[in-house]
Amino acid sequence: MSRRLAARDLALVAVFAALIAAFGLFGAFYPFGTSVPITAQTLGVMLAGSIIGARRGALAVLVFLVLVAAGLPLLAGGRGGLGVFSGPSAGYLIGWVFGAYVVGRLIELWRRGFALVWALIANAVGGIVVIYAFGVPVFAKVTDVSLLHALDGAAVYLPGDLMKVVVAAVIASGVHRGYPVLLPGRDAERDGAHGNGAETAGRP
Repeated sequence: MSRRLAARDLALVAVFAALIAAFGLFGAFYPFGTSVPITAQTLGVMLAGSIIGARRGALAVLVFLVLVAAGLPLLAGGRGGLGVFSGPSAGYLIGWVFGAYVVGRLIELWRRGFALVWALIANAVGGIVVIYAFGVPVFAKVTDVSLLHALDGAAVYLPGDLMKVVVAAVIASGVHRGYPVLLPGRDAERDGAHGNGAETAGRP
């Protein structure tokens, strides 16, 4: 049983690492000449946490970033290599790991089915607040601007990120309605429910 679950975990991690890479095919957009691009890959980060949970979602992002560090041009715009981790967007990239974890953890804490409103909150907290908490200070440090100036500059990304929050929550809601045991812990709940049902059926 544990070997089968471990294999499934690895498969899910690989799939979502590939999904984040695939979102890079949409390219990168640099609004108003900013040095941090707008990409669709943050949506992949949100989906990883929302659909496969905290630990596996964060691991999928980490695998993706390891491949980027190894030199694969998987970031939007064909970027890759260790250099991206010393540039203005480095904090956002590191924040992806923690953002995916927080999104997934918040989703896992909701035990009364999958609520769309809760998914919106989880993705907003993990996918925006947490990622910006890493990205903005690092951007300020690398570009030698004040934290307030960096925070003001980050506002240009907020409308797009809010749209990603909605899309991630809606997609995750649909996935979990069709496959409610995909999140960690739901397997045990389902098996426990089936076991209790079987015991009850066997009683006189």
